[in-house]
Amino acid sequence: MRLVLFEPDIPQNAGTLFRLGACLGLPVDIIEPCGFILSDKHLRRAGMDYTDLVQITRHNSWADFEAQRTGRLILLTTRGDRSHVDFHFESDDCVMVGRESAGVPEAVHAAADARLRVPMMPDARSLNVAVTAALVIGEALRQTDGFPRL
Repeated sequence: MRLVLFEPDIPQNAGTLFRLGACLGLPVDIIEPCGFILSDKHLRRAGMDYTDLVQITRHNSWADFEAQRTGRLILLTTRGDRSHVDFHFESDDCVMVGRESAGVPEAVHAAADARLRVPMMPDARSLNVAVTAALVIGEALRQTDGFPRL
């Protein structure tokens, strides 16, 4: 399983997602351009020393990522048509979060094998991308027995 960040805007969220990947043994893909420099101090503060423990693959564009992708693309989106808890994950899935400011373009929506959302209260718009990724990755790893062994 892989965690994919599509053109992230906020370094603190990216750092938190790098830390999530490091702690759970998940490689992280970044589709550029980013809204910040990858050496940003906020990214380092959020990721702490975990950023040195995660396998990060940078892709210059969506097309570059797609050319190298293996496994299904699972897009986490407020426009998702089903809940992450009602979805059957596979161990080679690529779980993607979109840009904090704009999500992902229609071409990415169209390429996704599944579009999932986290169930929320009716008046709530969305969760933070790092929180969403953690919830969904937790369920995906539970289903695939992919958590690191204690």
